[in-house]
Amino acid sequence: MVGVLFLAVGLAAVLGGAEVALGVFLALALGVAAGLYLKTEPRVREPAIWERGGGDRRRVLVVANETVTGAALLEEIIRRGGERAEVLVVTPALNSRLRHWTSDEDRSRGEAQARLDAALAALAARGVEATGHVGTDDPLQAIEDALRTFRADELIISTHPPGRSNWLEKDLLRIARERYDCPIAHVVVDLAHEGARFGSPSA
Repeated sequence: MVGVLFLAVGLAAVLGGAEVALGVFLALALGVAAGLYLKTEPRVREPAIWERGGGDRRRVLVVANETVTGAALLEEIIRRGGERAEVLVVTPALNSRLRHWTSDEDRSRGEAQARLDAALAALAARGVEATGHVGTDDPLQAIEDALRTFRADELIISTHPPGRSNWLEKDLLRIARERYDCPIAHVVVDLAHEGARFGSPSA
């Protein structure tokens, strides 16, 4: 390729002089560059974090584990969004230390998925279209992962009452409010007091 380029430039210099040789060189160089560019595989542009989707619907991110089927939480989701919101529910799969060290995570993820399915079904029955997935066992990391693809206008974190909530003991709400600039609502769900939990098969 390079040899042909120099040969063409040399012939142009002999036949037409320096100006013609320069023009031939520039034309051939541009042609070679264009050919190399077209052969290069196109790069995929990853969507930017926080890139907002189209439309005027509010985006509500809900993070809850055992309390995801609680009536108080579901009523709050309906009150804040209803049919006007796009709702994403993330249920972190909490694991005991024993299960963590023995890598027995299937059971905890299965239980979290069952609770999530029950919550989504309950919301659908009330006219709220929501999607969801089981997240990592670290609630802060689960929030971070969700926000990479879901630009939330509002975040709802649900916990057990004080004294029974590991998330509150770990100061999850304060850390989340310092880290994220969207409004964060805290919903306390007392499952023992509520009794029925929309048919959740596990706690």
